[in-house]
Amino acid sequence: MKPSLVQACVALLAIWYPMVDALAPTIGSSTRQWSKDISLTPLNGGGQTTLDEYLDNTKGRSLFIFGTYAADFNAIEYVQRLRYYLPILKSECNVSKFGIVLNCQPEAAKALLETVDLSTSDVDVFVDNTGEAGKKFGVERGWLPDNEDVNPFLKLFGMLWGLGAWATLPAVIGGYIGNPFIPQAWIEDALAVGQKKGRWPDTALDIDVVDGTIKNKFDDLPVVGTWPRRPLELATLRLQSMIGISLKNWNDLAPDQEALDAGVLTQLGGCIVVENGETVFEWKDPGICAVVSFESMIKKLKN
Repeated sequence: MKPSLVQACVALLAIWYPMVDALAPTIGSSTRQWSKDISLTPLNGGGQTTLDEYLDNTKGRSLFIFGTYAADFNAIEYVQRLRYYLPILKSECNVSKFGIVLNCQPEAAKALLETVDLSTSDVDVFVDNTGEAGKKFGVERGWLPDNEDVNPFLKLFGMLWGLGAWATLPAVIGGYIGNPFIPQAWIEDALAVGQKKGRWPDTALDIDVVDGTIKNKFDDLPVVGTWPRRPLELATLRLQSMIGISLKNWNDLAPDQEALDAGVLTQLGGCIVVENGETVFEWKDPGICAVVSFESMIKKLKN
């Protein structure tokens, strides 16, 4: 009997997700000389500090995210995921300091945070319009990063097909196929934020206007409704983010000419968790939409 499409997809996912998870994280890394050379500019306008000074934390672990430009899928998903997982990282993984740098001007960073309802009460936000912090950390810079004669938007188009960003297509396709193994509860939270702000598609969830309880319609899908992440669920959120955040607010979130000249349109992101001066977790995005799995991060930090 020939295998069904669902069975084939499940088999591919069984190979894909462990492979990506194994490629990027680093546990127990040595001293980070590069972090002493990274200057951070706070969004609130305070004085500059170095990343090394920021990561010095006597009260627990520090998580620092190297974001991308404000209209980018990776930046949007980092702040959406951080919004949901921050209390879990606090209570279960002893992470007490949370920082993120965005490759944009201050007003663009503020606009992005507002669209996803990420409170800055527990998150330190920094801006770096030319992406120097990420470059020194060693993030992937995308397709043809040093070819100044190639239009940056053409480079970005090539990355959508995997050029200089090998994990893009699998990450995007995974949003349609779903994942029968690893739950990603942040998706429902981000969809709810989008629906409450009037972003389309706005029919994935039924949100009670009185008590705020949520009924996820993806639960009702036959066969795959019991999967930890259902087919089309993440794709629906990404469509909502593309239309309701990136495109609708492009003028507020897009990189300016200085940022474009510095290559931030194709620059990817990453993150690091530090404890007592030592890196205990590290991730560098291998493609568009291929940001860190916070579920995998939490699992590793709890071991």
